[in-house]
Amino acid sequence: MLWIEKYRPRTFPEVIGQEKVVERLSQFARGRSVPHMMLAGPPGTGKSASIECLAHALYGEFTEENFTLVPTSDLFAQGRKFLEREEKYAHLYRPEESVLSNFKRIIREYASLRPLDAEFKLLVFEGASSLPREAQQALRRIMERSSRTCRFIYCTCHPSAIIPAISSRCFPLFFSPLPDPLVQSHLRMIRSKETGNGPAVLDDDIDLIVAGAQGDLRKAVMLLQVIAVAGRETGLSALSQSETDKVASAVFSALRGGDARAACRRVENLVIEYGLSAREVIGTLASAAKREFNDPRIVSVLADSDADLVHSQNEFIQLNALVVKMGRIIGDERYIGDSTV
Repeated sequence: MLWIEKYRPRTFPEVIGQEKVVERLSQFARGRSVPHMMLAGPPGTGKSASIECLAHALYGEFTEENFTLVPTSDLFAQGRKFLEREEKYAHLYRPEESVLSNFKRIIREYASLRPLDAEFKLLVFEGASSLPREAQQALRRIMERSSRTCRFIYCTCHPSAIIPAISSRCFPLFFSPLPDPLVQSHLRMIRSKETGNGPAVLDDDIDLIVAGAQGDLRKAVMLLQVIAVAGRETGLSALSQSETDKVASAVFSALRGGDARAACRRVENLVIEYGLSAREVIGTLASAAKREFNDPRIVSVLADSDADLVHSQNEFIQLNALVVKMGRIIGDERYIGDSTV
């Protein structure tokens, strides 16, 4: 069994590092009065798990009947294939219609169903930033018509992707990255319970996992299980590097080769294909810079670009300007290195 599921929180006290959010959700559960909500924060900080805990506290044995989770990122990424594969949508899916039309029908149907032994039910959109604008506009109207019997909850890493017509109707809850000492203690607790189920995991391994996870508890637990099962020879640094980290590393590789155009294309891919905001791109480049090109001037231009984004109207212009600035710095270093050979 995957440890991220085995040690997934089932009740509010099991959610760690989000005390203020948990207290607010507990108040909603005690008062049995829940508004529409938007849960925002980085991956692996407990957004979906906290909502599941809320559903269990509200509905008990009727949780399954009154709690619906819609994986929006999978739905709109895979389209018809996802709808055809999911049995729970089979009676509503119309193959001759578009994915958006099917999505609207499914949500209207689920929102219109009467809750079982409750005043309202929960309809949760996981990865809500993947919702197209047209789908969000449709959801706004459905929210208005179904607010008496259904609460809409949006879980997202990118709250700016949610249109104001929806976000203004939702109570915001923000999940922060978990502090390293808290992640460390949680991993040691899991290690103590799983002792004997694989190769020994050393304290140094846990320290490396915590540093690589950067507040993402789900990622940390997953890496812990990989090391516990496969052993240390698997290479923790390679395992902990995400796909976006690899693209960021490719940016510096292109700049080392003097190909600024390729570096700009890779930076734009982080926004277009991977859905990162411009500030998240800068954070990813900063992490790569520590590994690939640890130069204080790189840190300085990254910080300047992050500040410029506050007053920018076009993120792509600022990111391309950042790439050019980093290219000049790396080009200077390459010239100095070549001239001293």
